[in-house]
Parts: sequence; structure tokens; C-alpha cells
Amino acid sequence: MQHFYVWKFNRWKRWLVVVLFALFTATFVWFERDGTFSVFSGKEPAVLTKGSANEPDIALTFNISWGEEKVYDILEKLEQHEAQATFFLSGEWAEKHPDAVEQIAEGEHEIGMLGYRYQSYLEQEIDQVRADLLKAREAFAKLGYEDMELLRTPSGHFDKEIVELAEEMNFQVVHWNVNPSDWENPGTDAIVDTVMEQTDNGDIVLLHASDSVKQTAGALETILPGLKSKGFELVPISELINQADADAELVE
Repeated sequence: MQHFYVWKFNRWKRWLVVVLFALFTATFVWFERDGTFSVFSGKEPAVLTKGSANEPDIALTFNISWGEEKVYDILEKLEQHEAQATFFLSGEWAEKHPDAVEQIAEGEHEIGMLGYRYQSYLEQEIDQVRADLLKAREAFAKLGYEDMELLRTPSGHFDKEIVELAEEMNFQVVHWNVNPSDWENPGTDAIVDTVMEQTDNGDIVLLHASDSVKQTAGALETILPGLKSKGFELVPISELINQADADAELVE
């Protein structure tokens, strides 16, 4: 009888281990599926690539590194359609065009950094990247924007070391997952089609407001009402970050 009870107890322990492992695996898969397993997680450096897939919030983002003619056209379209966006500006551009920066802020759009000079961080030593970020932070502080936390690296180029540095300096690196390549001026319809066909809940759309773009403002005439008609809410990047199940990962 003693051996019987020992065997029964050991079998119970084995079943308990199996059940616990199954529950853990199911929970892991569920979180991974819904993008809720990791929000700017743990020890690994994190890059925001998408908001919550469970919410209809999306973010339109605009990069600016030179020129100031096109930005006013884009701001006008955003105002007409009562849409909020996030603008990523190089510090060098902001210094040269403080009035444009002020108008972006007055339109209640969010402002993030593109570093100081628009030069790939992968082509620089890490100390040069640090110096560029410090110079950019100083440039924006002089313009009255002292609490810059959002960072998009020039050309979207980064690696783990760069992201770790950004986090050390209290920046949140923001990437994108919808890119119509509007800076190449592929045609208004091509820009519209890419955004309208590819955008889904939580997406971050990359657009530009430098003077190189010739068709973006025209595309917004269709994109802005079109996205709203599909039930999307246009929000600043900070709102996507605040969503508890935003996806954040190191993008290669």
C-alpha cells in the first residue's frame, strides 16, 4: 500500500507540471498574438513600431529635415480635417525655421526629434551619436521645447547600441510600419493607395513634410477623410505609447 500511495503522488505531481506548463504556453501565445506581452520591456532596448492592434487609433507622422514651403501646405490640410499628427524635426532645421516649429505646436501637433543633423547614426561612432543628440536637445530647449522624449533616428537607421544610448538619455525611439515612400513622389494615387490599403489598428504611418515632397499635401485630401471614414482615430504618438498593449521591439 505504501508503494501505491507514493506512485499515485508522483503521478499527481507529473500531471500538475504538465497542466502548469500548458497554461504558461497558452498564456504566452495569447499575449504574443495580441501584442500585449511586452511594452517597452525589460532589459532589451525597445523601439515603438506599432500601437495596440485592439484599438482603432493610428498615428500619422511627418519627418522634416530641410525646406519650409511644404510644411505649411500639410499643416493646412491637417487643420481643415481636424487631424492631429506627430512631427519629427531635425534640430538644425528647427533652429533655421522657428516660426514653422511654432506653427506646428500651435496646431496642437506633437513634436519629436530627428537628431540634430540628418545623418545616419550607423555611419557615426557612438560618441558622435551622443553628441548629436545632446546638440539637438539643446537646440530645442533654446526654442522652448525642453521635454523632448520622442526620437526618430535619421533615415530610421539604428542598432541595439544606438537604442540603448537613446534609452539611457531618456528618449523613446519611434519607428513606423506603413511607408508609402512619399519622398520619392510616386504619384498622389500611389501614396493614397498604400496608406489606405495597408493601414490598420495601431499603425504608425511615415510621411514627410520637407520640400522634397510634391504630392503629400494633395494625397492628404483623400487620406485624412478616408481614414476617418474607416473608423480610425488619428492620435499623437504619445497616445499610442500610453496604450498598455503597444508593441515595442528592437527592429533590425
